[in-house]
Amino acid sequence: MVSADPEFPAEEAEPAAGAPWHVLVYRIPSEPTRLRATVWRRLKGLGAIYLQNSVAALPANANSERALRKLRHEITEMSGTAVLMLSTVLGGHATILSVYQAARTDEFEEIVDRCNDFLAGLEKEYSAEHFTYAELEENEVDLAKLQSWLAKIAARDEFGAPGRQEANDAVAACAQALEAYAGRVYAEEPEGH
Repeated sequence: MVSADPEFPAEEAEPAAGAPWHVLVYRIPSEPTRLRATVWRRLKGLGAIYLQNSVAALPANANSERALRKLRHEITEMSGTAVLMLSTVLGGHATILSVYQAARTDEFEEIVDRCNDFLAGLEKEYSAEHFTYAELEENEVDLAKLQSWLAKIAARDEFGAPGRQEANDAVAACAQALEAYAGRVYAEEPEGH
């Protein structure tokens, strides 16, 4: 693209912007501070990224619209203001996508870390020769949480962030290790206990 004004050179054309984004712009009263923390936690839980203070974005889909509409309502109930927009990125799409991908990658890495903790916990049970149904049940609950968390992150990984396969593999390794532990519990614990 050639600019008619040499003082303002034309920007390089960006690749197609791709899918639209839902953008929530909000303002919350400064007191009590727990209100701000509540909104931040909700947005983080949805996987939203901040474009700047009080401006959060999610890829546009029915789930993000529903969640952000609900949050917008909650913000107004807090005596705040909020506007929810459907936006197409005209410039800077690569930046937004990069920030979104980095957030998903961080979440996938956190799952891998938690899986390593899970496996280390099972190793402690083996070392202590602690093979009980109570421990098995506790570990089953922990595995279910990991699987649920992975499913939640994978559902919002709309652009194929790095680390997804590693997280899938880590959770699968936890399931396999728990299955082996369960076999040992069944062998060690007498029936009826």
